[in-house]
Amino acid sequence: MADILRELNPQQKKAVAASTGPVLVLAGPGSGKTRVLTYRIAYLIAAMGIPPYQIMAVTFTNKAAREMETRVTDLLGGQMDGLWLGTFHAICGRILRREAAHLPINNNYVIYDQDDQLSLVRRVIKEKKINNKDYRPHSVLDKISSAKNDLITPDDYPILSFRDESIKEIYQAYQSYLVNSNAVDFDDMLLYAANLLAENHEVRNKYAKRFRHILVDEFQDTNRAQYALLYHLASYHQNIFVVGDEDQSIYRWRGADYHNVQRFEHDYKNLQKILLEENYRSTQTILDAAMAVIDANPHRTEKELFTSRGAGKEIVVYEAGDDQEEASYVVDAISREVMLGYANETDFAIMYRTNAQSRQLEEAFRRANMGYRLVGAQRFYGRMEVKDMIAFLKTIYNPQDEVSLARVINLPPRGIGSVTLENLQVLAREKGLSSGEVLLAISRSEGSEFEERLGRSAVRLIPFGQMLSGWRKNLSQVSLTDLFDQVILDTGYEAYIKDQGDEEQDRWANVLELRQVLLEYEALGLAEFLEAMALVADQDTIPETLDAPTLMTLHAAKGLEFSQVFIIGLDEFYLPHSRSRDDPEAMAEERRLFYVGLTRAKDRLYLLRARRRRSPYGSYETMLPSRFLEDIPEDLYRGNISLGYEQRGNYDLSSYQWNNTYGSPSQRKPEKPAKTREQRFFPEMKVKHPVYGEGLVRKSRLEFGDETVEVYFEGLGLKALVASMSSLEILEA
Repeated sequence: MADILRELNPQQKKAVAASTGPVLVLAGPGSGKTRVLTYRIAYLIAAMGIPPYQIMAVTFTNKAAREMETRVTDLLGGQMDGLWLGTFHAICGRILRREAAHLPINNNYVIYDQDDQLSLVRRVIKEKKINNKDYRPHSVLDKISSAKNDLITPDDYPILSFRDESIKEIYQAYQSYLVNSNAVDFDDMLLYAANLLAENHEVRNKYAKRFRHILVDEFQDTNRAQYALLYHLASYHQNIFVVGDEDQSIYRWRGADYHNVQRFEHDYKNLQKILLEENYRSTQTILDAAMAVIDANPHRTEKELFTSRGAGKEIVVYEAGDDQEEASYVVDAISREVMLGYANETDFAIMYRTNAQSRQLEEAFRRANMGYRLVGAQRFYGRMEVKDMIAFLKTIYNPQDEVSLARVINLPPRGIGSVTLENLQVLAREKGLSSGEVLLAISRSEGSEFEERLGRSAVRLIPFGQMLSGWRKNLSQVSLTDLFDQVILDTGYEAYIKDQGDEEQDRWANVLELRQVLLEYEALGLAEFLEAMALVADQDTIPETLDAPTLMTLHAAKGLEFSQVFIIGLDEFYLPHSRSRDDPEAMAEERRLFYVGLTRAKDRLYLLRARRRRSPYGSYETMLPSRFLEDIPEDLYRGNISLGYEQRGNYDLSSYQWNNTYGSPSQRKPEKPAKTREQRFFPEMKVKHPVYGEGLVRKSRLEFGDETVEVYFEGLGLKALVASMSSLEILEA
């Protein structure tokens, strides 16, 4: 093992060979944190004699777990039997299935993905006759998710307003449906596990004593439930080794809390704190720019990132005339690099703040007849036909699953409409059963009472109940692929889905691709397959072989690296996002998000913005440059370059007027003294926009020498407008 340690730098070696007890490793981007984690596992086993079954290593993605498993196997030659290595949800899944006797669900539970969850929330809202415009399912689900991440159960949901009362009512009904369906959502997996360990001393000791060492990746992205889970698992031996970086915490919107790093330091007074600052990915120019950006954030551990790779090339800053030119610049720059043999297409990544920003890029790539990889859009496992077939399998595995049953009961159409389904659901509730259990009963002779109650609806339901009963009987007798084939044959799904296909999407090919996936789970069983499908993440589906540039949001780029990176949309209201402007915590996260994007680049970095962008209604809106650009030192970048465009002149950001909008360099006039503007718009004021129509002012503030007004337009949402350029008209009350 000593030979392996010699491959590490001094700080990595210090972390890997740290003594027992709590260890906090703050790892800058590209500093080898995965290397440290895997070597730490190998060190525990080979040098400290810890049996693998007494070690638990937790990650956030299946991809990271696979990478760690491969590396540990290579280091130890396969001596890792019994090691618990997986994502938080996979680890919790193992615990929940083993300890189901202590839970309101049994060990055959199914996992609802976001689409399933939204379907259930919509059903609750409809049944309770709540206005779904006032209580949008996505928004309600976010509230429920946040509550679960904070370990708040339905009965404990705090009531601070009338709206909270309705949210609590929906939450209670939603959770009741989950339990009755023997189902969990992603947040339940963490909540159930954390609460079980907190409340059941015997179960907590069982796992806390077994796992002598707990290792955690991406610790800054843990939420309260995950922190509590780790705290209980490490409660006996106190050997918890966490690796993270406050500067890379970018998932606040899904409950991640970088303050857990501070909590860790508070809860473990005797911890060892180790900084990893040597970067093996980026050039020093890129690192210096990233540090200049992130240093403006408070509540962080300062790090000095350095590399032996040298200064590298200057950062390229390009200001496009509009968003179409911005996209064309990206495609032309990539084409030129590839044509000259300087790079391969797969070397490039284009990153942006929101998914909608990919549209102009996709069109530019199509115009240039170039391929691209789009991450985080329509994932394979999110496609209609794939979800259909998985829903059939979930219903067979767990007939109590109301959401999956509702999806497939009339698929392909067999005359079971909404009224028939509602009659089935009402009867099931009256009898204290699930709809699936009623279906199975009426497919047998003992279901005569149910048939009588259902009347004519029973005629339509019995054939599906008989199919479901037959599939369940075959579940333990045939292979997964044979079961899959039988479902397709019995339902006529092949003909149905081929009728749904089009030239752009071969849906039947996707069904066959799913069958290929099933082959990998023949020996493991349906339960393992369904859990794996529910927990698959965007990054787990990135194609490895396609030689093409990658398009992705900055959030999806976390953990990845590319030789050359373009970050587009560096304008106020885009990055930082408009929602962050009045929230210091949100603004700090926007800065961290930009920092993450910067540090994905290994060799070259391009930063792009547009002077104006087209709105959804065809008009153009003048943009302001992102405040984050101002933080980058002048000596690290060079100004606009032109590939295939009329030369615009070489000028850099030092010439930008940060408090004004501006046109092209040739059109700029000498700066005039700023006018003192008075606020004209106030909250609750009714206004009219020539494009968006009538709206209601939510906020207004004086900034950048002008008044910025946030207006809510019915059907369009919240728009942030610059008063002097938006032609806003004040309507009389």
